[in-house]
This record gives sequence, structure tokens and C-alpha cells, in this order.
Amino acid sequence: MMPRKRKRLTPLNVVQSKPSFSSVDTSGSLTVVLDGNSSPVSSKYFSEEKRTSSRLGTDFFNQPCISLAKSFLGQILVHKLPDGRELRGRIVETEAYLGGEDAASHSKGGKQTARNAAMFMKPGTLYVYQIYGIYFCMNVSSQGEGAAVLLRSLEPLQGLDTMRQLRSAQRKGSAKPLKDWQLCNGPSKLCQAFSINKSFDQKDLARATAVWMEPGSEAPGEQAVVTAARIGVSYGGEWAQKPLRFYIRGNKCVSVVDKKVESEQGAAD
Repeated sequence: MMPRKRKRLTPLNVVQSKPSFSSVDTSGSLTVVLDGNSSPVSSKYFSEEKRTSSRLGTDFFNQPCISLAKSFLGQILVHKLPDGRELRGRIVETEAYLGGEDAASHSKGGKQTARNAAMFMKPGTLYVYQIYGIYFCMNVSSQGEGAAVLLRSLEPLQGLDTMRQLRSAQRKGSAKPLKDWQLCNGPSKLCQAFSINKSFDQKDLARATAVWMEPGSEAPGEQAVVTAARIGVSYGGEWAQKPLRFYIRGNKCVSVVDKKVESEQGAAD
């Protein structure tokens, strides 16, 4: 039985701690260069990747929800397949769901069910749920009772051919081959590409052997992070418009670009 989180709700209007940012060039289109071992070498959006065997631990995940959602940007998600191959992708878009107070959250009103139990477990616990009976979405619990961060889009780095095969297996008819930036540009798409399903629910990212996160080479600069409304949560009333989605400006792998917000934030910078 995994330990439960302490009750710690943080109101949206309270300033949460921000991750430290450094500058990054976000211009151009997706460019991933692979060597003979299909290892990521470089990306147009980030400096040259410095590969290490380190992984993000419990202390990293133990943050307020909004802070964790921002901190995820630039970090690397890894899935080690049963045959030993590893898939890697850099997180470029997230959404924060703040728990009981958040009308768009699965845990609104403090509701706990068998389905959303992972949202009430220790920070860093995966919450994987199914939509439309066939697709999956991947979340990570944070501080705060019932709070979690949705992983919305990734920039694929390693194992792109495998990702393409996994995505193609879920597509109907003779659809056109997917471009690299289309492999993980959505919450269900990234789960397909990374072969993430319900069996990963309640896994601890700090301890699991098949799935984990690694630190990226550097975080995106603060001005490169766009803060916008979440996608597909119109049922959340006023919470549908809360600025709780975060993505890297100019990254082609982002699922939905909010040009109006980008223009407004650009004018304010």
C-alpha cells in the first residue's frame, strides 16, 4: 500500500514557488539527431543533451502542483520496454489540476474513487486513466490532496521508429506516416507512442524500474514558457479559463498553441 499524501491544498491565488529558469533558443522546427544507437544527440529547442544515468527522485516531485507542472518542462520521460529498448521524450506541455477546489479535476470536492486513487498518493505517483474506452492519459501526483499534473505533449528523442509503430497500430486505414513532431503531441498520443496503459497506474516514478524521469540538459527560459487555459475542460465552469496549462513557446510538438495569449505575454515581456 503506497503512503497517502498529507492534506495540503494551495489556493490558486497564492504565489507558489517557481522553478529556476535559464535562457533557451525556441526558434525553428523540430530537429532530432540520432546516432547509430538511436541515442538523442541534439534538439533545436534545447542545448546539446548531456546524457546521464541519473533519475529524478522523490524530492523533485514533492512540489505544489503548479510549481511541478512548470518544473516538468524540459525534463525527460523514459519507458524501458520489456525487450530492453528505451523510449525517451522531453516534456514540452503540461496541465495542473489542483485537487478538491478545482472543478475540472477528477478529484473535485475531494472525491476519492478506485479510479483516481493515485491522485491522493505520494508525489511522483502515476495516475493513468482511460478515456473513450480506448485511449489513456498520464498524470503525476504532486503536493496537495488530490492534485496532479497531466503530461500533455512530449518532444520525441529516442526510439522514434518504435513510437511510430506503436502509434500506427492504433490508427485506422491507410493513414499517412506520422511526422516526428506528431508522435507525442497530445496526452493520448504520447501514451500510445510510449506504450503507457492502465498497468502503469499508481507506479512510483522515483522507484519504478520500467518508467522514470531524467533531468533535462537545462530548463526553458521563463520567457519561453507560455501560460494558458487548459484544453477540453469546459465542464469546469470558471475553472475552465484558469491559466493552468504550461508549454514551451515555439516548440512544434506542443498540442495546441494559444496565439492570443502568446501575443499578450510577448507584449508584456
